[in-house]
Amino acid sequence: MARAPDLAEVAARLGRRLQHAGVPVTADRSGRLAAILALQPPVTRAELYWFARVTLVAGREQIEVFDRVFAQVFAGVVDPAEWRGDQPRSSAVRRADGRKSHPGAGDLAPSTETTLAQAVFLGGEGSVGDADQEAVAVVASSKERLRSRDFGTLEAEELLALRQLAGQMAFAPPHRRSRRRVRSRAGSRLDVRATLRRARRSGGEPLVPVRRHRRSRPRRLVLICDISGSMEPFARAYLQLLVSGVSASQAEAFVFATRLTRLTRELKSSSPTAALARAGRAAPDWSGGTRIGEAMKTFNADHGRRGVARGAVVVIISDGWDRGDPAVLGREMARLRRMAHRVIWVNPRKSSPAFQPLTGGMIAAMPYVDRLLSGHTLEAFDEVLAAIHEDRLGT
Repeated sequence: MARAPDLAEVAARLGRRLQHAGVPVTADRSGRLAAILALQPPVTRAELYWFARVTLVAGREQIEVFDRVFAQVFAGVVDPAEWRGDQPRSSAVRRADGRKSHPGAGDLAPSTETTLAQAVFLGGEGSVGDADQEAVAVVASSKERLRSRDFGTLEAEELLALRQLAGQMAFAPPHRRSRRRVRSRAGSRLDVRATLRRARRSGGEPLVPVRRHRRSRPRRLVLICDISGSMEPFARAYLQLLVSGVSASQAEAFVFATRLTRLTRELKSSSPTAALARAGRAAPDWSGGTRIGEAMKTFNADHGRRGVARGAVVVIISDGWDRGDPAVLGREMARLRRMAHRVIWVNPRKSSPAFQPLTGGMIAAMPYVDRLLSGHTLEAFDEVLAAIHEDRLGT
């Protein structure tokens, strides 16, 4: 039985094959691919093809060589046009063993769903070489670099890696005590009626007291993200975090530019790619103007006072650049603060040493904000997670 391949070894061998074919693949690029494969193992050859191509290919002139080497390395894969979306060059394709196969002939097609262990053909014998070891060593440093990279400068493959890291984040809002009490041996209040009912079993003697305590439940988490033109470089990364928040803690997710759009249902998916695609279709004002006050007015009127924001931790992600009337934003932030348990404002531009909250939107919002954080990198976003988690056992 064939062993499941080591993902770092797969990336290193593919990089070496491309180098021998004339494509200048560095150890850093191979290590970056290994990191992506480790963070999000591909389930199909199509995913594996695009992960490798986006990471290892630096120019259009290298695509033909990459396609040929990829077909040689992975068994059963011959014509990448089949899953790339292009028209195939021939109705019959040649397999790795030299024979021809036609559609419907029963062979494994490139678009067939299969695990990486089934799809990968390492080729060659022997131990991992020096170049392979160098590529494996780059993986850890690639993750560390990603944690310190500004969200506004992330490249395509880094956004892909961020998606997997975001899935490991702990969006843990604080707990609130419920009015309802449940039975508990360590409860602080004696349940007299239940104790007397149980005493019937012991001849009327209350030998076993029944106690109750107030149970707690996590507060609702609300994430509101600015996707206007000024936030476009950052919004791609923050949407990855919204997907994680919705799936990990059943958060409510909203985006806004010129209007507010609720994305909670669109982001509830086992596939982050499908979730983001649906989110893009649901928010047609992507990269438009900014009207924070009007968006918050819509949120308070349609969602906040109906219970979404009551006792919740509300996280607003925006740079505060507002084309609307700052007085509207100030009034709506005051309403939100009366309903919410805590309001956290994430402004990626706060990372600049010269930052001051002097824009109209920030000036209007600041009196009603509990915490102002930058959250512009994964490391900085840890502060946001900690702020969400504060007062976990608060009343």
